[in-house]
Amino acid sequence: MTPESSVRVRIDPDLWFFAVPQHRVEQFELRYDGTATLGHLAESLGVPRTEVGPLLVDGVPATPAHQPRPGSTIEIGPVRRPQPVSPRFVLDVHLGKLARRLRLLGVDTAYRNDAADDELIAQAEREHRVLLTQDRGLLRRRALWAGGYVRGADPTRQLADVIDRFAPPLAPWTRCTACNGILAPVSKQDVLDEIESGTRRHYDEYARCRDCGQVYWRGAHARRINAIIRAARLAHPEIGP
Repeated sequence: MTPESSVRVRIDPDLWFFAVPQHRVEQFELRYDGTATLGHLAESLGVPRTEVGPLLVDGVPATPAHQPRPGSTIEIGPVRRPQPVSPRFVLDVHLGKLARRLRLLGVDTAYRNDAADDELIAQAEREHRVLLTQDRGLLRRRALWAGGYVRGADPTRQLADVIDRFAPPLAPWTRCTACNGILAPVSKQDVLDEIESGTRRHYDEYARCRDCGQVYWRGAHARRINAIIRAARLAHPEIGP
């Protein structure tokens, strides 16, 4: 390839896992006829547009709509963190455990284990939610208004990644893990018939979901959740008290 028919591309190492192996290098030549935008180039290399951050052409910041000249050097960076977007999310069917943990932290999280891709995209736009997924193809859908790739193979790492990227305000113990409804305090007397005797002996503070009616108390997992909250707030003081 000649400079007149190609561009030099540098993909930030943080984005390499989206690219094919031969493009996971410091720099490579890419055939280019001068018509594609930077956004299209990034997507053609496997990087979903939701994951594209700062773009540089010959060291100068550029927008995804910019059409570089052949012979240019293009740099594709990751989204800067924390990312200022809506703190409301909708998760795909494979992220049920993450949805539960986000709700435990009071993050507005829509989730259904039978939602189709088109439904998720429509809900994200209708309710102004960020779609979280590990489906790269879903993030490339043109109809998607906002989304994010969730990193990590287990819920603990996934939760840390979401908090690090979006820094959503946390309000622990305020949402129902089953339906995402708001929890309201209730007296112990009001729930005596709905809890086990062991629970009655050890806990005095309870709440009920305003939507589905499920009863909650801070059980044995409270220490683990509080540790997650402390770590998140230490890393991101902006997420709230």
